Amino acid sequence: MPVPTLGQDTALIILDVQKAMDHPRWNAKNNPGYADVIAKLLATFRAADLPVIHIRHEEANPASSFYVNGPGQPFKDEVAPIAGETVFAKQQNCAFVGTTLEKHLHDQGIKRLIFTGVVIHNSMDVTIRMAHCLGFENWLPLDATTAIDVTDANGKTFPAQDVFDLYAAVLASEYCQLTTSSDVVDTLPDIS
Repeated sequence: MPVPTLGQDTALIILDVQKAMDHPRWNAKNNPGYADVIAKLLATFRAADLPVIHIRHEEANPASSFYVNGPGQPFKDEVAPIAGETVFAKQQNCAFVGTTLEKHLHDQGIKRLIFTGVVIHNSMDVTIRMAHCLGFENWLPLDATTAIDVTDANGKTFPAQDVFDLYAAVLASEYCQLTTSSDVVDTLPDIS
């Protein structure tokens, strides 16, 4: 399914792309270039003057790479917000829990969400599912997200690419449409 023409009812969501992702625990990424892809999407949304929403995770646990007072808290430089862009801080995996994100989207007339960020099997998954339940139209450019290896309680490790492929398939089965960043860019208003 092609991405529809994007306008002011569409927002780019950048979820948890913080310096925490440079911590060694996140090294096993299947798509290590995800942040560069997001930076290109961000530049294009800015040039088209379309809504951009940054979500920052603030973890209370000092052992977390996303600890609220830790070095991983700032946004990664390549996707850092600029003046006028909306920023929400969340304390849960889901960006809709404990925030006014839903109200903001409704107030701004935003109906379509282009999700980017980390990681597909955690905050991306639960936020996209909730957005679907709330009635938003969701799109996920697969080159603008990533996964890492996951080890279960029995010590079995699932490689990042397998985790990524499974979560993408589950999300596409009901909760969002899968696409690529280039397909998203191709549907933005002509800014030439």
